[in-house]
Amino acid sequence: MVYLARKRAKQEVHLPESFRRVRLELAREPGRPEGNPYFGYLIWAPLDGEGKIDTGVWKQFSDYFRVVKFRPRTSNEIGHLIRRPAGSWAFHYDIVGNEEDEPGFHFENERFVAGGYVSLREGSRMHVYKVCTVEHS
Repeated sequence: MVYLARKRAKQEVHLPESFRRVRLELAREPGRPEGNPYFGYLIWAPLDGEGKIDTGVWKQFSDYFRVVKFRPRTSNEIGHLIRRPAGSWAFHYDIVGNEEDEPGFHFENERFVAGGYVSLREGSRMHVYKVCTVEHS
């Protein structure tokens, strides 16, 4: 079990063993043929046995589905991985960052396994990210 202390409630929270920290780094794209490890995301979410986001844990632990967007020479944007009404997933920067959500492209079906790739819409552009690491959080 992973243990986190919540400052507001002053209670200990036991997260399921399935919670993982996933590191995404920008994959190659026009103008960046080698990709860029300094453009990416850290995601904290539970993954099932296939590496998919475990939606069954969502209601009880949604506060702990977190994301940090990192870029060179800018402050990190911090928010949540949110589940939208139709079942899709998006990054929502409600803690520190911009006001616009960044939807994951078919995150509800994606497998987050090291060496795999996922896509995200940032503004009007779609970008591909490599899943670099998947670790216990």
